[in-house]
Amino acid sequence: MIENKPGFGVTATALLVLLFLQIPVIIVMLASFSETSYLTIPPQGWTLKWFENVLTSSAYLSAIKNSLILAISATILSLILGVSASYAIFRKLVPGSEALTSLLMSPLIIPAVVIGVAMLQFFTLVGFRGSFFVLIIAHVVITVPYIIRSALASLSGVDASLEEASRVLGADGWTTFRLITLPLIKPGLVAGALFSFVTSMENVPVTIFLAGPRDTTLPILIFTSVEMGVDPSVAAVSTLLIIATAIVLLIAERWAGFHKFV
Repeated sequence: MIENKPGFGVTATALLVLLFLQIPVIIVMLASFSETSYLTIPPQGWTLKWFENVLTSSAYLSAIKNSLILAISATILSLILGVSASYAIFRKLVPGSEALTSLLMSPLIIPAVVIGVAMLQFFTLVGFRGSFFVLIIAHVVITVPYIIRSALASLSGVDASLEEASRVLGADGWTTFRLITLPLIKPGLVAGALFSFVTSMENVPVTIFLAGPRDTTLPILIFTSVEMGVDPSVAAVSTLLIIATAIVLLIAERWAGFHKFV
């Protein structure tokens, strides 16, 4: 069998496109090492003091902690709710599954600012505004569609006869789901969880409407810092986020092989 390999032109074009897409990332990373107190490219000298500023700043450390707690909590809740909803929808365990799917996926097409304003008005009416728990609920709303989308895609590739065989052999519904279905859809769930985590970590439009004075997240801190004047500390924290994201993606790919569902 003859394999059709891409020609030099196709390969070169693909590499140029990838390089073009990575230019903003490269610029941010280079700017984070500049000795100047303002962003400049190419960097004027090389220093790690801006990374030290970030890692010793109480404001940045508090914002990173809030963002991680918020993103992890929202991702875990989204996984629980999203997987349950996806299984019920896929197996037609609830009436109106198509309408329910559209409803649960609607946050993907509604502008984030609209969601933020709507949630601000709702939580103000019920008297819950300013609570960190409110932020978690809001982030679950905007992250659960990613879990549902990936879970439904994964469930469509599961052979129903495997679940039937498990039940014939005496396993109940929960045991079948835990030992048969869940391992089979794990790559899709890992992909959905990563999308949910990243979406929660970088969200500004919803968070900025609902965050209390002590609940500042990293994206909001960066946003406000840019408004007051950009210094290399912003580039440094962005570089740390890029590196952390790349490491998490590599680990997740080696563990679950989620690229098939992305």
